Order: sequence, then C-alpha cells, then structure tokens
Amino acid sequence: MISVVLADDQSLIRTAVAELVSHEEGFTVAGQAGNGRDAVALVRELRPDIVLMDIRMPVMDGIQATEAICADPALAGTRIIVLTTFEEDEYVLQALRAGASGFVGKGTEARDLMNAIRTVHSGDALLSPRATRALIDRYTAPAERPSLVAPAELALLTDREREILLLVGRGLANTRIADELVISPHTAKTHVNRMMTKLGAHDRAQLVIIAYESGLLVPGS
Repeated sequence: MISVVLADDQSLIRTAVAELVSHEEGFTVAGQAGNGRDAVALVRELRPDIVLMDIRMPVMDGIQATEAICADPALAGTRIIVLTTFEEDEYVLQALRAGASGFVGKGTEARDLMNAIRTVHSGDALLSPRATRALIDRYTAPAERPSLVAPAELALLTDREREILLLVGRGLANTRIADELVISPHTAKTHVNRMMTKLGAHDRAQLVIIAYESGLLVPGS
C-alpha cells in the first residue's frame, strides 16, 4: 500500500486529489495539510511514502517544506512530488535542489498523476514534459546558465559511475541504462545508489542537477 500525504492551501484541490488517490487500488491518503509547516509536522508524524506538495502556500511554502523534509534523516523513505500550476524553470530548479523527486502540473490527467506517484515510489525521478523543457532550456541558454563548479565528491566516482551519471542526467531509467551498458538492471541500480551516497543526493532528480551543474553533462550532448 502506497501512503500519500497531500499539501495544498486550496481545500477543493486537496479534496479532489484525495478522492482520486483513495479510490485507486494500492493507495491510501494518510493525511492532508493546508500549509508547508503543517505538512512538515504531518510527514514527521505519519512518515508517508509520497507527499504531493504545492509550491505556493502560506506560513511555509512548498519548497521550504520540501527542503525540511528531505533534510531529515528519519524521513529518508519519503519522496516528494511537487504538484503545482507554476512550472517555470526557477521553480523546477528550486524544487529539485530542495530534494523533490518529481514535478507535475495540476493540469495533469488523473491517470498520469497516479503513474507519476508509482514512478517516484519505485525510485525513479519524474518531470512533466513542460517542466523538463524548462529545465533543459535553463541549461542551454548561455546567459542564464549557472556557474559550473564541480563538487569535490565527483572525484570519488569510478569511471563506470561517471558513465552512468551521464546516462541518468539524460533521463534514462535503470532498465535503459542496463541495455545501454550491457549490464543487469540490478547492477545499474546499485551503481546509482552508490552515487547518491557519494554525492549526497537525495534521489535521481538531484543526480540530474549534479550532472549539469558539475559540467559533466553538457546540454545537447
């Protein structure tokens, strides 16, 4: 059973999403919060598998709440999907840097939202097409590209791990990486997990950010 917490300041949206999630087999709505601070407290109490997190909320916004949750070692098993109408590049980057595993627009179809939850729960990162375009555009515009400073931890990666980090940065799932490198999906997953530990990444989404910001992956390559 996948447990989900909903965080959104609009009760109508919370009710609609709760209705959708609770009626899907294998899912349960563990709780709801109307602002970021309450969301953090609720997640610490319930320790759900997934949080659907709005960005613009009173008291504490969704990015601050995401950062607080992802920084808590006791909540390492909780993954966050940012669910919002705001899919501009800055929100995408801030959410991913804070530790979000997915970014889905509120206009997403019900089936796609449930698939997004399943994807993130399985350990993969998930970005909506619009959010993905915004992220890529951010790194392909020279005037807007952030300064690229390779983290010292990058030197700790083996040649194989660097190779896999490039593929993760290009958005490949473990099965695709396995096919590309002629290894088993389990081996690919093991390498990804080791990289996350070495680089201090919360999940695959942050590996994508590291791949770009370190300069290891060049847009368009």
